[in-house]
Amino acid sequence: MPGMSQHPVLFGTLATSFAISQPLSFVLDVNIQEQNKVLSESKTLTYGTHNEAVSVLQKKLKNINMFKGEEDGKFGVMTEHYVKKFQAKYQLNVNGRANKETIYKLIQKEREHYLEPLKNLEEETIDVGMYSEDVKKIQSALHYFGYYQGKIDGIYGPLTKEAAKAFQEDHKIPVKTKLDKQFVQQLEQTKTPDQDAIVHTVQKTPDTKTVKVSVSGDVIQIAKSYLGAPYRWGGESPSGFDCSGYLQFVFSQVGVQLPRTVSDIWNATTPVQKPSVGDLVFYETYKPGPSHAGIYLGNGSFIHAGNNGVEISNMSGSYWQQRYLGAKRVSQ
Repeated sequence: MPGMSQHPVLFGTLATSFAISQPLSFVLDVNIQEQNKVLSESKTLTYGTHNEAVSVLQKKLKNINMFKGEEDGKFGVMTEHYVKKFQAKYQLNVNGRANKETIYKLIQKEREHYLEPLKNLEEETIDVGMYSEDVKKIQSALHYFGYYQGKIDGIYGPLTKEAAKAFQEDHKIPVKTKLDKQFVQQLEQTKTPDQDAIVHTVQKTPDTKTVKVSVSGDVIQIAKSYLGAPYRWGGESPSGFDCSGYLQFVFSQVGVQLPRTVSDIWNATTPVQKPSVGDLVFYETYKPGPSHAGIYLGNGSFIHAGNNGVEISNMSGSYWQQRYLGAKRVSQ
């Protein structure tokens, strides 16, 4: 991944001026570098121009929330209007012409726009599995600077965590995360009756012995750390999971060995009337009987390896509600 340890030289003197004016140095995403090159090497863009540079101009104005038109590459009345607004905002000559001064200022302001959420990382508290618009901004910024190539989905999963860590290491900016003991401590402080740490036993197959295992915050924490991992039929590792492979992998991290198929997991676990955090919830999907399962998170949601990869779904959604078979407890 670019930007982890070595930073290629950016194009021309424009990059040099940025390096002097900013305390942090970056390598931009390859596409962003190309866009900047197209724009900085273009002639003055004026009303009536129709080319790739105008498309880049429109895109960059939109990125900093200063363009609401279509990115069509046509320098028309609307594009001229927003160029003038940009020039006025940053005390440039307001003529509606995207000359070198305007272009360089636009590239600079776009860069600062994406830098802001990364500067604020040290002030944020980010949980693995967290979804928010702030995480989307962080992902977009990490992508802009060449650290993140995943989906901009607002979920702080493994790819986002890795990219943020690389950014931290390169620029010595700490990111606070509520993990490990902090996660369990918070759970203990805020738990509701269905969030109590669970210690249960269940008889597995005849050739396995019965032992006690705690199923609570550790399992949930581990399960959420793989949010965004891709789906793969037969997959049983972070490079690709199917639903039972995901369950088997997660529980193996706390010393619990689950069977490999959903139907065998169903047969090897204990029925419960109402699921608690860490229990399994089962569904009948592509064939009769239990064919899909996930881990209950509380508040009517569960985490599972679905068609879109490891994700969190709502049990009350129409698809899942009508296919729900019941909940079972994992212990061994």
